[in-house]
Amino acid sequence: MLSSSSVSDGILKFATQYSFYSNFIIFGFGVIGNALNLLVFIQLKLFRTNRCAFYITIESISNLIYFVFTISITILTSIYGDTAIGGSNAGCKIKYIVGQICALTTLYMICFTTVDQFFSTNHRFNLRQMCTLKLGQYFAYMFICFVIIHSIVLGSSYDIKPTMGCIISNRIWIRYSTFSFYPVLVGLLPIIIASSFSILAYHNVRHIVRQQLPIVRRKLDKQITTMVLMRVIAFICLVLPYITYSIYAINFPTSR
Repeated sequence: MLSSSSVSDGILKFATQYSFYSNFIIFGFGVIGNALNLLVFIQLKLFRTNRCAFYITIESISNLIYFVFTISITILTSIYGDTAIGGSNAGCKIKYIVGQICALTTLYMICFTTVDQFFSTNHRFNLRQMCTLKLGQYFAYMFICFVIIHSIVLGSSYDIKPTMGCIISNRIWIRYSTFSFYPVLVGLLPIIIASSFSILAYHNVRHIVRQQLPIVRRKLDKQITTMVLMRVIAFICLVLPYITYSIYAINFPTSR
């Protein structure tokens, strides 16, 4: 009959191997996919003045930073534990600060993309003209500044605790993360924005044939809108289990 210690050791071994191989696969596909996105949207002249392509470019850069920095540390942590970040509070904080900056930037660039696609495919000329590339850049950079400040403040609440690893140590920030950050800022708000505007944009593009636009422009709008809609579906399906796990892990931290 197996003892509880041998069972827990087996679970830990499996979890460590799963974390290593799954993150390694995600890292490989993530880097290749986002690098190809950057190559397409930066090199092709067709996309250089396209606002939707601008948001996807920022999203791809954010994803690349996340994969190279955060996923790499996660892989090393699954092998070496907290020594992968030097066992220091500074390394613990930096890991979560960078991770939150990249995660929030990615989530809300998806929202920016859906909102812009709704306006750019709208049949009303004044609404199409309302969103310019310069205005989009202004809002995107302002939001990134907010994300950096927010992530530094929240990420600073993480500390390394004996046996528990890198966790939030302040009860106020635990409550904020449980009731505001993950369910609202990471979950409900971007899901509502992205799903609502992507559906509206898809409705617009179905009637785009009626608009007096060049064929190349109409075809490009249809392709980008379909791409945006598929990204939103994947985003909604994947972010819900992530939020659930994150809230649980913050409130019930466990040792290895």
